[in-house]
Amino acid sequence: QVRVVESGGGLVQAGGSLRLSCAASGSFFSINAMGWYRQAPGEQRELVAVSTGGGITNYADSVQGRFTVSRDNAKNTAYLLMNSLKPEDTAVYYCNADIIPKKDSRFKYRYWGQGTQVTVSS
Repeated sequence: QVRVVESGGGLVQAGGSLRLSCAASGSFFSINAMGWYRQAPGEQRELVAVSTGGGITNYADSVQGRFTVSRDNAKNTAYLLMNSLKPEDTAVYYCNADIIPKKDSRFKYRYWGQGTQVTVSS
């Protein structure tokens, strides 16, 4: 059973910073991409940042230059460092991991965490 768990959310003032963590655990061979999404009330879930298996990172235009995604592959963990936070960054932040179950697997499977709330006050 694979689990993905986010942590690090909270309440912060505008201009502040937070670092979110996303840890994958369980029995699997490796992780390909890990991504961060967010969903504000009444809005659709949107991509925030992704770190591919090859180490490439991509960001939504709205967070480019403020957010940084990184990974510690030895710990099966991804991080999202969020600087210069704005009230419009308020949302539930979700992480996903594309899991490769066995060495010779042809497929990868996406697992989601339960989300962590980030609230930015003005």
